[in-house]
Amino acid sequence: MPETAPQGQTGEPRRRFRFAPRRRPRFQGQSFNKLIPNIMTMLGLCAGLLAMRFALTERWEQAAALIIVAAVIDGLDGRLARLLKATSRFGAEFDSLSDFLSFGVAPAMILYMWTMESWRGIGFVPCVLFAVCMSLRLARFNAALDVGLAPKPAYAQSFFTGVPAPAGAGLALFPMFLSLAFEGWGWSSMAHAVRHPAFVGPLLVVVALMLVSTLPTWSFKNFKVRREVVLPLLISVGAYAALLVGEPWAALAAAGLIYIGMLPFSIRSYIRLKREAEELLQPVPAPENGPSPK
Repeated sequence: MPETAPQGQTGEPRRRFRFAPRRRPRFQGQSFNKLIPNIMTMLGLCAGLLAMRFALTERWEQAAALIIVAAVIDGLDGRLARLLKATSRFGAEFDSLSDFLSFGVAPAMILYMWTMESWRGIGFVPCVLFAVCMSLRLARFNAALDVGLAPKPAYAQSFFTGVPAPAGAGLALFPMFLSLAFEGWGWSSMAHAVRHPAFVGPLLVVVALMLVSTLPTWSFKNFKVRREVVLPLLISVGAYAALLVGEPWAALAAAGLIYIGMLPFSIRSYIRLKREAEELLQPVPAPENGPSPK
């Protein structure tokens, strides 16, 4: 006999009510981890804005330090985006806009208020040229992200085309780093010499042209270090870190000189890799007196 539900007083079978578990509403949106690179980019943008704010009050050390902070952030946000698989076209565009302000507009305005203002309109020309070349470089980089453009050959993957934006900002601020170092050592005459618009203006023009040039510069993304060089490299990094803590402005000025000194080696490495790649693509000539095919 099949079981029947228990009956109530009216003789009708009782109905069993089952309460379904309450479900939490699911929010639509991105994971917070994928927002971290964009948050880092925004912090870099804020660092560039704060640098200009400190320059307005002639707090040059804070202004220069914030440009360095923006450069460090710029080196981290892209790697975080690739690590978290959060790369997007929005992130690339946002990063370029942040780079233009932090490494194009902010250094130009800082240098103009620091020394180039004494030459009035003529002193403003190198600053404008630097910002314009920075925008052209970033526009060229964004255009390279389009689908229709051919990718770089394998030997060129480890090289930038021209000087990258953070390095260009550091080279532009080289006179300020050097002047602050000389002032800390009490060398007032040397500090005033490197602060003169006759030195800062031509340097800005040269750096601006390097930004839009086609010089191959190391990107250090796929840079491999030989085993016998690892220990000297670690010792050198430790010594530089100690110098950065003790004499930060001298260390930053030395970094600019080291980067300039590496450019000839970068160009030589690019030419060597390109030559090797072209030799591999050349067809092997057939032997002249070889056996005839059967």
